[in-house]
Amino acid sequence: MPKISVIIPVYNGEKYLKECLDSILSQTMSDIEVICINDGSTDDSLKILQEYQNKDRRIKIINQSNQGQAIARNRAFATAEGRYIGYVDCDDWIPKDFYEKLYNAAEKTDADIAGCNIISVKENETKHMLKLKKQKVYQTTPDKYKAFNVPKLNYIWNKIYRRDFMQKHHIFFPEGMFFEDILFTHQILDCCAKAVTVPDTVYFYRQNPNSTVNTMNETKAGQLKQALTDAQKYVFEKQIKIDLSKYPTIDKKHIKVLGIQIVKVKEWLYLKKYYLFGIKVFQKQKPYT
Repeated sequence: MPKISVIIPVYNGEKYLKECLDSILSQTMSDIEVICINDGSTDDSLKILQEYQNKDRRIKIINQSNQGQAIARNRAFATAEGRYIGYVDCDDWIPKDFYEKLYNAAEKTDADIAGCNIISVKENETKHMLKLKKQKVYQTTPDKYKAFNVPKLNYIWNKIYRRDFMQKHHIFFPEGMFFEDILFTHQILDCCAKAVTVPDTVYFYRQNPNSTVNTMNETKAGQLKQALTDAQKYVFEKQIKIDLSKYPTIDKKHIKVLGIQIVKVKEWLYLKKYYLFGIKVFQKQKPYT
């Protein structure tokens, strides 16, 4: 059994795919399997995967028609054999000791999840999206959410997940929609007994202009709203103590007199905040039942 199964959905990723694969295959932890799901690519992605597979038998290729990342990841998970699962997007990359450090932290602390820093890369600009200060184990759901900056950041690829824990709790990606990682992240951090932060490694997230987020349309915008709504429902129904106003509002109302805003109401699924002349004067949250 490999220590880690790395799952990579690939759809028309030829531009950055080699850099991604090189970073994974050069890991200091060599006991890994790399499951690449060719999700109906129409460019040379499959050719690149086959070339790399011929050089390194740790690579497994699954071909399917274009069905999206959720189905691709779930299908790969069903074949995975590693003690832990890691996810990498085909236009991103990781440092050589990435999986060794995450694995060692998880094993040392008996954590179901180990997660690290995130650096976003856009052309020649880089910035920390998540910068952890120290290695620490978190056990309550609010603390785990805060440590990984949920709900602002719902990313899955800067973490590894114990496979038997995922199987036990039946945590999979919701299929047939974009932004499948939002609900997944909420559920898996809530269900895990322990999550450990690992501050001395990082995941490099490329701001690809052709990515899901950067090619937003009406369909994707609607699915983003639905994914965020599902996450809020999950938080509320599980009675997780988190500030609901961290999520995007679903409605805003204004009362103006002579062009001057007097009253503003910001509304979430289970929360309303009332402002008078821009100052919050009252809020009302639906009680947990």
